[in-house]
Amino acid sequence: MTEMWLADATSPEVEARTAAGPMTLLVPLGATEQHGPHLPIGTDAAIAVALAEGAASEVPGAIVAPALPYGSSGEHQDFAGTLSIGAEATELVLIELARSATETFPRVLFVNAHGGNVSPLTAAVHRLREESRDVRAWSPRLGGDAHAGRTETSLILALESGVREELAEAGSAAPLVDLIDDLRAGGVRAVSENGVLGDPACASAAEGRALLAAAIRDLRATLVAWRPAQPLSATGESR
Repeated sequence: MTEMWLADATSPEVEARTAAGPMTLLVPLGATEQHGPHLPIGTDAAIAVALAEGAASEVPGAIVAPALPYGSSGEHQDFAGTLSIGAEATELVLIELARSATETFPRVLFVNAHGGNVSPLTAAVHRLREESRDVRAWSPRLGGDAHAGRTETSLILALESGVREELAEAGSAAPLVDLIDDLRAGGVRAVSENGVLGDPACASAAEGRALLAAAIRDLRATLVAWRPAQPLSATGESR
């Protein structure tokens, strides 16, 4: 079987491979939401898939599930094309998905590339760990601006996933901490008319490749260091 991609395998192939040794299932989590006038609506899912596949290609026993491209994106709902299932539904989907996945795979890692998923994902992982399932969550620490700016534009340029460079324009340049109250009250449209939080002007594929490589190294290290039955810390993260 093709070890990296679950969707390419048959059920008997998966059964034979798991019988040979424990496997870790990586589940990419994204969103279907606006990313300004220049980035595709599937940006977050594309990034999550690239990170999961990049790490799985370097770690024996890691396999990548089909991405979950919907999540909690209500703050973007004022922009056409956004498809949000909300925080409550996201949490429930992740719980049920992991319950099913752990019937086959002893370890499940959600690879999350959408900030709006963090709260329901944290709650889902808590619930699953309380059920003695070895399920964890990981998100890249990319830094940079918040949404559809230099950071995400560089990543999508590196992935060659359809940046409309001629349409790129700056949005709100204020730090997210200064916008968060208005954003929570009125959504992204209340703080940025074009849906961009940052400035994509200096984005480059080279910067995107460097960001991807660093994040994949971190994810790979997380997988290699994984030990079973580690308790959650008070913040909900693995110790």
